[in-house]
Amino acid sequence: FLTFFDRKAPKDKPLASQLQAVYETPSISDLRCLLLTNRQPFGPVILNHHSLGRLLADLGITHVVNCADRPHRINTGAQFYSDMSISYCGVEASDHPQFDLSQYFCSTASFIKAALSQNGKVLVHCAMGVSRSGALVLAFLMMYENLTLTDAIIAVRLNRDICPNSGFLEQLRALDNQLKR
Repeated sequence: FLTFFDRKAPKDKPLASQLQAVYETPSISDLRCLLLTNRQPFGPVILNHHSLGRLLADLGITHVVNCADRPHRINTGAQFYSDMSISYCGVEASDHPQFDLSQYFCSTASFIKAALSQNGKVLVHCAMGVSRSGALVLAFLMMYENLTLTDAIIAVRLNRDICPNSGFLEQLRALDNQLKR
């Protein structure tokens, strides 16, 4: 259900990042194998507004990225957090392989980077916390932490199982190739 970042995350780069000269962006099937190996089960967390606010405060969350923003999806827009000291970023994304999530890579990554620069903690969520939010977190790590797609997946999987859909993986592969140049 949730993934969050704080400034205290380790900065050590995995070996693959140090060997970028020989790094090749993996195929979709190789990425799927990496994402599906040693998965841990998790279930949804259901909270009401009052308990969610208390939980976010207890975790020190200062910023929220809702990757499934809009009515009839996860309708917790900026007004939902208006009585909390939380900055909000809404992304109107569909979890569909044909959806162009890459249009949100830069703006979402910039929002996360700005929050972390202020020593904030960022909650990134969507409906299940697996595809849309996972893809946007990977894009952030690639763009601002200079990780390869493989290293970003490994880093996230240390804390959370994710599985972006095949369309999002292809968009992340394109980003990975663009950043390699």
